[in-house]
Amino acid sequence: MTYLLGFDIGSSSVKAALVSTPTRQTVAVANWPKQELPILAEQTGWAEQAPEQWWKCCQKTVQELLLQTGISPNQIEGIGIAYQMHGLVLVNQHHQPVRPSIIWCDSRAVNQGESAFLSLGKEYCMHHFLNSPGNFTAAKLKWVLENEPDTVHQIAHFMLPGDYIALKMTGVATTTLSGLSEGILWDFLSNQPAYQLLEHLQIPANWIPEIVPTFGHHGTLTSEAAQFLGLPVGTPVTYRAGDQPNNALALNVLQPGEIAATGGTSGVIYGITDQLTGDPQNRVNSFAHVNHSAEKPRIGILLCINGAGSQYRWLRQTMASSNLSYLEMEIEAQSVPPGAEGLLISPYGNGAERMLRNQNPGAQIRGIDFNRHKNAHLYRAALEGIAFAFVKGTQVLQELGLNLTRIRAGNDNLFQSAIFTETVAQLTGSQIELFPTTGAVGAALGAGVGLGHWATPEEGLIAVPPARIISPVPAAPTLLQAFDAWSQL
Repeated sequence: MTYLLGFDIGSSSVKAALVSTPTRQTVAVANWPKQELPILAEQTGWAEQAPEQWWKCCQKTVQELLLQTGISPNQIEGIGIAYQMHGLVLVNQHHQPVRPSIIWCDSRAVNQGESAFLSLGKEYCMHHFLNSPGNFTAAKLKWVLENEPDTVHQIAHFMLPGDYIALKMTGVATTTLSGLSEGILWDFLSNQPAYQLLEHLQIPANWIPEIVPTFGHHGTLTSEAAQFLGLPVGTPVTYRAGDQPNNALALNVLQPGEIAATGGTSGVIYGITDQLTGDPQNRVNSFAHVNHSAEKPRIGILLCINGAGSQYRWLRQTMASSNLSYLEMEIEAQSVPPGAEGLLISPYGNGAERMLRNQNPGAQIRGIDFNRHKNAHLYRAALEGIAFAFVKGTQVLQELGLNLTRIRAGNDNLFQSAIFTETVAQLTGSQIELFPTTGAVGAALGAGVGLGHWATPEEGLIAVPPARIISPVPAAPTLLQAFDAWSQL
């Protein structure tokens, strides 16, 4: 029996999964740390993490998987990597990080991105990159160039978080087309890196790592990496993708018209189109999907809400009893009627929100009644507020022609909350299908595709029935009133 190993490098934790190659069934899943990884925010709107801590977490998850299952390391035939999108990791010629990673929810580079958007021209950027440079990896690198001269002379390569983990595994600096597109570093019209943007931002083109296919040979474990992880030398790395394209892969969302969603630290709705198109208002963003090619375009349109699970985590840490679990918070919230008796919470408190045109309004709590509202009202209003933000986002996708009659999601995180899931279903009129899969499982299956076990990603994904289906029913009048009032915040 052979197995595939998948990693999902998140900002909260690193998850890993072992999947049986012949059956494609998940054997075990682990995550580290058990508490959430710290995010360093020295200034308002900043968010950084040490890349080395992700690598240490990879080691811990492998140890836990092998201990759980008793599987021999020699039975693992390939590795896939999923990772938090849009981050910036800078390494020197010795492959060591020269500063902490500026991660996805950091909003310091909005001005750099907007300046490039105006200078190069909105029409040029939308046609070539499908996006404004915005607050993505390219703009974050420009911020470093402008503000940290002592860092700049040390840089040998810029990369995304998953590229860094692949570098630690293989000793070779590589990236992917889909990864470059996430950083607004890919020119779709010329089918090459965005050299004109790099020149405009004064980013040396030789800082781009070697480009490898999303599915394919990315290198093999070095002796140092193998010893660190407890795996055989030479184990191949054969897949890499950002967390949202990878989540869509795990849910078998690969063809035009299909929709995937996640409700983790951030909330995401991700739809597939075959058109090289972007949103002129930059509320959503378009990236190369895992199965994109110039001959057969597959573009993922991504709507991201930075403040989703991060808001609910803050509420638990700040206002809930220290021993209260998310499930217990859900049970308390269920005691409050839809609409939370007039209490409204918006989740926009985790950096600049793209759906709000890169504004950072901060979260709001509105309508507290000291005589009626208890903790349970806060829990319900928070879950409804996140759901309301999802609903607002789906309205943007519908404007761009995507059909939201059915949404697929993993049966985890916010989608485990009946309040959240039912609110989204009721207000969008969409059926929500929840599947027993995770990003780490998707990364493992992607490794199998990269090894050549299956001719296409679809072939590697067995049709697994959903664990739960939430069908839309008419929303309670108090919920509709709450959504209308929330929309005015």
